[in-house]
Amino acid sequence: MQNLVWFSEVDKDDGALVGGKGANLGELTKIKIPIPGGFIVTSNAYFDNLSKSGALDRIKGILYGLNVDDPMLLELKASACQEEIKKIRPDKGFEKSIYKFYDELSKKTNVRVAVRSSATAEDLPEASFAGQQSTFLNVLGHEELKEAILGAWASLFEARAIFYRVQKNFDHFKVGIAVPVQKMVQSEISGIMFTIDPVTNDKKKVIIEAIFGLGELIVGGQVTPDHYEVEKETFKILSKNIVSQEKFMTLSGRTNKIVPVSAAHREDQKLADEKIIELAKIGVQIEKHYFFPQDMEWALEDNKLYIVQTRPVTTIKATDQKLEAKKSDQITKKPILSGSPASPVIGCGKVVILKSAKELSRIKQGDVLVTEMTNPDFVPAMKKASAIVTDRGGRTSHAAIVSRELGIACVVGTQNATKILKEGMVITVDGAKGLIYEGDVSPAKKNIKQQEPQVFAKHHKTATHLYVNLAEPELAAKIASQNVDGVGLLRAEFMLAQIGTHPKKFIEEKKGEEFTDKLAEELSYFGKAFGRRPVIYRASDLKSNEYKNLKGGDRYEPLESNPMLGYRGAFRYIKDPDVFKLELEAILKTRQKYKNLHLMIPFVRSPKELSTVRELVEKVGLFEDKTFKFWMMVEIPTNVIELQEFIKVGIDGVSIGSNDLTMLILGTDRDNEEVAGEFNELDPSVLWALEKTVRGAHDAKISCSICGQAPSIYPELTQKLVQWGITSISVNPDAIEATREIIYQSEEKHLNRKT
Repeated sequence: MQNLVWFSEVDKDDGALVGGKGANLGELTKIKIPIPGGFIVTSNAYFDNLSKSGALDRIKGILYGLNVDDPMLLELKASACQEEIKKIRPDKGFEKSIYKFYDELSKKTNVRVAVRSSATAEDLPEASFAGQQSTFLNVLGHEELKEAILGAWASLFEARAIFYRVQKNFDHFKVGIAVPVQKMVQSEISGIMFTIDPVTNDKKKVIIEAIFGLGELIVGGQVTPDHYEVEKETFKILSKNIVSQEKFMTLSGRTNKIVPVSAAHREDQKLADEKIIELAKIGVQIEKHYFFPQDMEWALEDNKLYIVQTRPVTTIKATDQKLEAKKSDQITKKPILSGSPASPVIGCGKVVILKSAKELSRIKQGDVLVTEMTNPDFVPAMKKASAIVTDRGGRTSHAAIVSRELGIACVVGTQNATKILKEGMVITVDGAKGLIYEGDVSPAKKNIKQQEPQVFAKHHKTATHLYVNLAEPELAAKIASQNVDGVGLLRAEFMLAQIGTHPKKFIEEKKGEEFTDKLAEELSYFGKAFGRRPVIYRASDLKSNEYKNLKGGDRYEPLESNPMLGYRGAFRYIKDPDVFKLELEAILKTRQKYKNLHLMIPFVRSPKELSTVRELVEKVGLFEDKTFKFWMMVEIPTNVIELQEFIKVGIDGVSIGSNDLTMLILGTDRDNEEVAGEFNELDPSVLWALEKTVRGAHDAKISCSICGQAPSIYPELTQKLVQWGITSISVNPDAIEATREIIYQSEEKHLNRKT
């Protein structure tokens, strides 16, 4: 297998050797499309160097058991993998071959080159996210070229690339990377071209977007481009949208710099009409050769057009455009913001404004991600979002391409979304028309509300109750309208964070009643929303390091080396009863109106602890109301082992916290990247504990629930829980529908076995 090849030596069938990008550059060379000349360091060279250097085995160890849904851990592991590759010292013979090819490309004087990345699985027709690996521009000389090639190899283990492969079920070590090295075009103008409208899938149009300077800023969405539409059959320019450009990227000295566009030319049309038509004709020629719509990058230097790369359009979906337009037409409210339509879907949710990819963990399922622009690091958060809104970027920017891939609403180039939209406000994003509305005005939502009685009548009825885990008061009414039987876990932590001040500071300032009123107000949202359905409130279980984040927290919290196993749960209530009494007073106050609110005690280390806490609850007067229920979390092995002793203290129900219970049974911290891969809720010892708890509660005739994530992930576990006699299962809101179906199927299966 060759380590280096010229573009002219490969074609579209050589993807395994040179990747999709490299194969297409070879194909374009053969059909005489104007492209900058160059050569490719093949994937064979990458695999060979990775193996001989020992980096392969070290990277396997780094990635073992990695949870890619943990952004901080993913970033840490990705950096470690990249460092291993950058430390590789290539074989001297191979190194000399690279320099020989570069010198031949340069002829007499060293030329500047673009060093690109071409992963062998990057451009597969069924999946392709934009900008997966790194590109290095204006690389000059032997040493810079070697560093850029190692950098390109290392970019195969960027956090976004690792995440992508896991999502697509690609083996990390079967995906290779080739590196095209191409003469640098010092673009005066550059951009993207699609031989299909990527938003509407109209095959009769060629879509061109253009900016001043090098093309990196258009893909990243850092500037909003001009937008041109050309009729494919006649090459008539159908429309032009000229956008002011304030900055561009260009070579300055030895490096690429972003500099201002002179004021006199900011409003100029980027690409002249005759060049728009010339470029469209090249695009149609390439599409005819491939028999499939193409997504191309192009550049203009000294009035000559070059195609830098091409690949098939991967976001074509058989969407009903008329239906999407009809949905858009149903919205009659006046929009508060507009931009370029980028993905023809309507989405609604709560605004979360991100300043950088470091804040990705703030995005929850169904939120609207609002940011200046996205890059590939944003993809994990984009997969959770209901819609994307950006200040900058065009219909071919990263945000637009990925949104179409994911099938979510997207509006780009709004200029000032991050300033006009406010954190937490609910908006509707019409990605078909590029409009944004305040509130939930989604036609689909309205239809659901009108049909609500019929929809819920069709929902499965199950003997096993389906509860939901909640924390945010503003979600209470929305979730209560779904097919759930109550709240199995109402977390206190979010409400305490909203209050913002350590409860002991309230006590010290003789404002304890103010804290009680604030908490009671938050609890009331849930009590009211769920009516007669139970709401099981888990008393505050902040650990000392988390309590310190509250105002005044540093003064009241101990310094602990392991807060998870420290000053928390029932032990804290006993040691500091004044704070716990404020919570109990809030529950008592809420129950004056909403009798469906009940109490659950977390992290109880012994029956004696539970008994002492029960006395505190009794003193406040909660047990005087016979409808009040007193629950305990089962999350420590001793809760399972001594279950009957805990029950004798006097509890109405138990809820299994499967996450903590699994960690403590297996001695595995799932938040510790070194051992997180060993966390397994289906381990036989964990299953033994679950069965013992469920059957023990059933025999004692008390309620038994589970509030970890396991039942919504493992249908086989849900079947076992139903078979053992669990009374309820509590899941996160996004798993309600799927878990109800799993419970229904499990009960049907269990019933059939009995008969």
